[in-house]
Amino acid sequence: MGWLLYFLAAGVALIGSWAGTGLALRLLHRHAILDHPNARSSHDQPTPRGGGIGVLMALLPIWGVLFYVFSPDPFGGWLLLGAACFLAGLSWVDDLRGLSPTLRLLLQTIAVAAVLAGQPSGTETFQGALPPLLDRLATGFLWIWFLNLFNFMDGIDGIAGVETASLGLGVALVALLGGVTSVLPSLGITIAAVAVGFLAWNWPPAKIFLGDVGSIPLGFLLGWLLFSLAAAGHWAEALILPLYYLADSTWTLARRLLAGERVWEAHASHFYQLATQRGLGHAGVVLIVLATNAGLLGLAVLASTGLPWLSLAVALVLVGMALAILRNPFRKKD
Repeated sequence: MGWLLYFLAAGVALIGSWAGTGLALRLLHRHAILDHPNARSSHDQPTPRGGGIGVLMALLPIWGVLFYVFSPDPFGGWLLLGAACFLAGLSWVDDLRGLSPTLRLLLQTIAVAAVLAGQPSGTETFQGALPPLLDRLATGFLWIWFLNLFNFMDGIDGIAGVETASLGLGVALVALLGGVTSVLPSLGITIAAVAVGFLAWNWPPAKIFLGDVGSIPLGFLLGWLLFSLAAAGHWAEALILPLYYLADSTWTLARRLLAGERVWEAHASHFYQLATQRGLGHAGVVLIVLATNAGLLGLAVLASTGLPWLSLAVALVLVGMALAILRNPFRKKD
């Protein structure tokens, strides 16, 4: 796939996402599907929730075409997109009515298991370090964790769009530089492009939220990209690129577990949420995350040149510094 086609696909994805999100905004307003502020909210005005519908309307058809034209296994790609549609429908019901955590987790597990069962041999995430069955089980567990942490982290304006764009661009760049001869670069570029189109509506102050209907399928698809990158031999890069999200969510979960809190319930104790509570606005927090992700992308590229352990060590230091800044950016004024 040449550069002209990359730019064409990215342009179509960006415009489609921008237009689709704008249409979703009008429909959600018309039907009063709004996220009303509560004690844990980071917004103070009722805001339409469900912008992920517009994003997926742009992304999924483009990925379907890319799988058909460029993938040696289009059926596996379409199975992935079918599972993403299933998760979108499930999450839309959850947005509107709410589902029990147990049912939600069970259905997510079924979607992940179906895709993993359809993967051909030789695509193991851990590249022979684990027996094939254990590789699939470990991948499935980590995938479910990733799609849920992506949803957990979607708590302020702009953060999910910035993370999606960063991960998509990072996967595309590492795949291109690493000589990964697959459809991964085009998939990464297009998912980054739809995120930019969505950010036109979601940048602080947001006019629309992604909703679970967007964050769950996007986390699912981004997880697949990262696991595919790892299976292609770029395990360190696949770990470095999402490291801020992994660190913030996992640290917060561990802290809440130790405190005896119900970890499945909504809260406002992530590092990025604490930063907004202490006076750093949504845009300020997202810019810190963006700067951190830019550093992680550079370190992922460095890892692909043959320095995985050094790059990972520096990435851990970088993310630790970002968390420290977000934990206490400055004191509130009395």
